[in-house]
Amino acid sequence: MAIQWFPGHMNAARKKAAETMEITDLVVEVVDARLPEASSNPMIHELRLFRQRPCLKVLNKADLADPAITQAWLEFYNAQPNIKAVAISCKKPGDASKVPALCQQLAPHRNSNIKPLRMMTMGIPNVGKSTLINALLGRKVAKVGDEPAVTKNQQKFELSKKILMTDTPGMLWPKIQYPDDGYMLAASHAVGRNAVNDEEVATFLANNLLQRYAGLIAQRYSLDVSGFDGTDVIEAIAKRRGYVERGGTPDIDKAAQVLLVDYRTGVLGRISLESPQSRKVMMEEAKKADLIKTVLATDERG
Repeated sequence: MAIQWFPGHMNAARKKAAETMEITDLVVEVVDARLPEASSNPMIHELRLFRQRPCLKVLNKADLADPAITQAWLEFYNAQPNIKAVAISCKKPGDASKVPALCQQLAPHRNSNIKPLRMMTMGIPNVGKSTLINALLGRKVAKVGDEPAVTKNQQKFELSKKILMTDTPGMLWPKIQYPDDGYMLAASHAVGRNAVNDEEVATFLANNLLQRYAGLIAQRYSLDVSGFDGTDVIEAIAKRRGYVERGGTPDIDKAAQVLLVDYRTGVLGRISLESPQSRKVMMEEAKKADLIKTVLATDERG
């Protein structure tokens, strides 16, 4: 199942963001440290490049991500022109306080009451943009929620006389190119539940974890996962926890929810769903698959 989720307000939000970008000095793009590229909206990249605006990549939820892989992502982004990257947890005020100084480095010409630094916070739903705003202001002014797409309109804030910030609604994009990205986004709660099948998403997550963090699954659920696939993991969790439906069959939906919540809250441990290397491999495999499809289609027409 290809996961796509683009509610009507997101299209309006994109148009408004394009207008605001014109009078913005730099973009603060908040991404999920557990899946930085999968959670990076290509529309934001396009809007930013069109206006030639620098970008601070904020890898939020770093406290939930694998620290070694997060370091690899920081090196990946900091090697790119006009980009700085920082890994933080927006729930820690001390972490959030790093952001203004890093932004100032990207736009040193905007540093006065007459010419304040104008920043725009952007990112996908439920990634922590509003939490960052609240941490920077030291009070709760931006709406925060546990469901994606809580913020639906732009909000403007004055961090100081020299720094202005616009908080934008979380935006996905109309067509998610890589199926794995859709599943990673859904597993990380960036997609509305009406657009996904929790069992499929949990099965994808379990397969990903078996490749990278099999020991964490074994430890959390007291399982021997040797020879398991994702479906086996979900069924084993249901049996281990005693989740059964009428007739004694395992309650797969309930077990799927348990795995998803344990991952999202960090109960399973510090986990990253992608690395720069795995991202490269995924994209290469996707290109090969597209090439094969093109060749087959050509043969059929011939």
